[in-house]
Amino acid sequence: MSDPHQPATPTGTDPADIERRSALAEVLGKEVWPADRDRLIAKAQEATAPDAVMAQLRRLPAGQQFANVQDVAQALGLGTEQERF
Repeated sequence: MSDPHQPATPTGTDPADIERRSALAEVLGKEVWPADRDRLIAKAQEATAPDAVMAQLRRLPAGQQFANVQDVAQALGLGTEQERF
């Protein structure tokens, strides 16, 4: 039986995906949502985002609205946390 106090990576994620999603969240903040790809790219440019973040945002589909970083992560194919029981 595992210790419930030990940190764990939820099913469906890996540490690299978590880092990528964290970098997106840090650059985009909370005030930008909902937003489409162009607005997210503009926000990231204002924040002088790293090239890796800019490259991820440019991969997003045009014309789609994103409600939060979770939506962006899913559109990019990054693993996202599932609800744990």
